[in-house]
Amino acid sequence: MSPVSLSWLMLIVAGLLEIGWAVGLKYTDGLSRPLPTVLTLGAMVASVALLGLAVRQLPIGTAYAVWTGIGAAGTVVVGMLVLGEPATVWRAGCVLLILVGIVGLKLA
Repeated sequence: MSPVSLSWLMLIVAGLLEIGWAVGLKYTDGLSRPLPTVLTLGAMVASVALLGLAVRQLPIGTAYAVWTGIGAAGTVVVGMLVLGEPATVWRAGCVLLILVGIVGLKLA
């Protein structure tokens, strides 16, 4: 696997961990529940560490936009599917726009 491909893989995992820690915040009850808090903080650290490693090979603007895009879109989807948040056409359309932007940055 080339260094750039590995960096993209690290970036995707970092984005998935961002979803994990964002959703994890819901379960920490204001950081007052020890296990969810430790898991959430661990996911935060791992996510940022992988982002830091990925930007060694990838442009920072692209990597940061993809990282936040994966996190934002994924968190919205998990919120709708798991947490019972509203699944409206507008929300789905906005998630689609985020995904189009991520793909566009990957291809650019």
